[in-house]
Amino acid sequence: MAIYTILIAPDPRLKIKSELVKEVTDEVRQLMDDMLETMYSAGGIGLAAPQIDVHKRVIVVDVVGNDENPQPVCMVNPEIIEVSEEDLPHDEGCLSLPEYFSEVIRPTSVRVRYLNYENKICELGADGILAVCIQHEIDHLDGILFVDHISSLKRNIILRKLTKSKKHEAIT
Repeated sequence: MAIYTILIAPDPRLKIKSELVKEVTDEVRQLMDDMLETMYSAGGIGLAAPQIDVHKRVIVVDVVGNDENPQPVCMVNPEIIEVSEEDLPHDEGCLSLPEYFSEVIRPTSVRVRYLNYENKICELGADGILAVCIQHEIDHLDGILFVDHISSLKRNIILRKLTKSKKHEAIT
């Protein structure tokens, strides 16, 4: 297992669209295992492969609390096939935009089709935080960050602060 470095916005690699995965091989399973380890070590609830500079359509999520047994969900080529008519705002954050949060409006529930760890086609109905997390991570596969869903003023403030922080870290 390996812990990867997570790309921090406004890194242009986060805007690259990911490629479909032909099948879930041992290499893809290792990627999912490494992504879970990386996500857990960073204290996140979701991670998409582009966030570790791997441009394949792979996401991992686990929204259970720290005091509960892990319940990871690994998805290859996830696609949302159904969304609720009702939308709700949720405060979202991202491992690629550390320490920044903003309200994003998304459908309250989704149905997702994907390949699982064993290369089987599955469907999952999700609502609440799991639905939000899945939508957020699928956005990453298309080069979309949660700040792309908020006003340009708020987005630019956050991205400028992250750029300034990265420059400061490079100097020290």
